This record gives sequence, C-alpha cells and structure tokens, in this order.
Amino acid sequence: MMHPATQLRWINEEKGFGIVATKLIPKGSITWVQDELDRVFRADEALDLKPLTRQLLDKYSFRNHRGEYILCWDLAKYVNHSFRSNCLSTAYNFEIAIRDIQTGEELTDDYGYLNLSEPFTPQDEGTSRKTVYPDDILKCYKEWDEVLEELFPCILNQDQPMFGLLSDGVQDEVKKVATGKKRMLSTLNLYCKPEESRI
Repeated sequence: MMHPATQLRWINEEKGFGIVATKLIPKGSITWVQDELDRVFRADEALDLKPLTRQLLDKYSFRNHRGEYILCWDLAKYVNHSFRSNCLSTAYNFEIAIRDIQTGEELTDDYGYLNLSEPFTPQDEGTSRKTVYPDDILKCYKEWDEVLEELFPCILNQDQPMFGLLSDGVQDEVKKVATGKKRMLSTLNLYCKPEESRI
C-alpha cells in the first residue's frame, strides 16, 4: 500500500502515469508496504496466464527474492524508475523516503532492486548508470545499504501512517535496527537468482 499522501497523476508521454506527493513526505517516512491485499503469483502460476495477462503482470509487478511476482493492488504499481530515486526498498517489504519529498513531486524507485526479467534503458538522467539490469542488486546493494543504515533511526522520529501495516515481528525488528540493537538486513536479500523461473 502506498503512503496516504500520494495520488496518481499523468507525468509525461515517456513515463505515462506516476505517483506524486499531495503533501510533504519527510525523509525517513515509510512510503510503501507490501500488505495482505497485494497479489502474489508463483512463477508457475504466472506461466499459466494468457499471453496478454502475462505481459501485463511482467509490466506492473516486481519479483521478490523467491522469484514470486508481486502485483500491488493500489497505486504502487505506477511508481516510476529513477537512478536518482527518492524512495528505496528495504529487505523488510517496505520502502522509505531517502530525502524529503515535496508536495507535487513524483515518488520514484530504482528498478535495479525489483529483479527485472530483462534490461531496461530509461530516459538518460545524466547518471553513470544508463540501464537497469536484472542483477543490479549484486552491484549496488552496498551503496543502498549505506543509505538505509543512516536512515533507519529516522523511522522512529517520523509520523508513520504505514507502520501498523508491518507485521509485529517486522515492527520489532525495525525498532531494534533503528536503535542500534540489531544489524539491518542487507538489500542483497532482495535478489532473485537468475535460475528462478521468469515469465
């Protein structure tokens, strides 16, 4: 589920629709949580879908570390990519704002941690990375981990309307990591090995 202070908006011809903030979303805010309404497809279930449905699933879903396809039920499926993303995924099935997201600003993800089936080359943003590859997690996880380790203490300092969607176990884990009582799980845990089935 997306943060409540978001809405769907047309971005441009290249991106299509995207998600924008309807008010300031402070750095350290949880921006998305995988919840019970999100649909989880095993790889073999995805293969049983009709070709057009499979194509749509591949476009609007992401894959977890088990190779399952997660199709978000709400606006989350419209979050666009940016190599300068303002949100970052954690190994705890939620994403966090890595800086303040201003009213009207688009919320973006780095598709590098979504286990894409094929390389994806978005509009050039002037960054050293030009293409998203299925194995980007293996190349970028240390950089992402550094950002998240700095941010975790901020989680407890922000109003978190999404926190209650986390399981009790994850809530406890987040509190321990945020207060330095436990080491954060690495984003390397998000990686799905290539031998896992793809559609």
